[in-house]
Amino acid sequence: MSHADAPEQQTSDRFDAWIEALERRHLADLTLPEVRRGLQALSGRYVERRAGLASGAALDGAGKRAAFALFYAPLHYLTVAHVARGLDAGERSPRRLIDLGCGSGVGCAGWAAAHYPTPRLIGVDRNAWALDEARWNWDRLGLRGSARRGDLVRRVEARPGDGLLLAYAVNELDASQRDALGRRLLELTREGTRLLVVEPIARRLTPWWDAWCAPLLDVPGSRRDEWRLEVELPGVLRTLARAAGLRGEQITARSLYVAAG
Repeated sequence: MSHADAPEQQTSDRFDAWIEALERRHLADLTLPEVRRGLQALSGRYVERRAGLASGAALDGAGKRAAFALFYAPLHYLTVAHVARGLDAGERSPRRLIDLGCGSGVGCAGWAAAHYPTPRLIGVDRNAWALDEARWNWDRLGLRGSARRGDLVRRVEARPGDGLLLAYAVNELDASQRDALGRRLLELTREGTRLLVVEPIARRLTPWWDAWCAPLLDVPGSRRDEWRLEVELPGVLRTLARAAGLRGEQITARSLYVAAG
């Protein structure tokens, strides 16, 4: 193995170990059928209705929390890591990655996997369980960071040289919140903050996407893309996907990216 290959192999090994640790953590007190039922319940709200996500109501039961941690979190990690590698290949590593609406912290972990040396992570979310999960995930993935409770619209702070991530978070906001956030992001990107926004590819889930992205696409170094990635899911993810009738072998997403100024 060459020196250049070492960080990528280390990241892959840590991912495999993380998946095994997730399985031990979330199946310690629950059976796989219980988690499958939680995934079915979560999928209806998470993918179709999305009501209550911003308030944390979607994660109000042990089965749904375990399903999110075991199924959606690894998928989000793989998605953001793939997108970041495709977009960020020629960029210097950010000093910090700030994840707004971080959930269980896997989005910024996936972005960090595209860089060596890895940046420091800062996660902001309103859900206490998600923040605890983020801290645990980062520790298992060998990442440094801090996670705190906060609103992803009211106080958006970043500096030139930082990377700012919103992964599956903008769609949880109402129209007025999205507009306010968009104006703040426009200011930050013009000052030199790198921005990555990742959302579902389905138009019915993101009808606001084109209009919201338009001002940010005027910033030099900006682009938007659609992604389709065929993946071989780890065992527990594959089992849950089949049991819940979900198709997880193809990961899709759309992204808005503004490179560092």
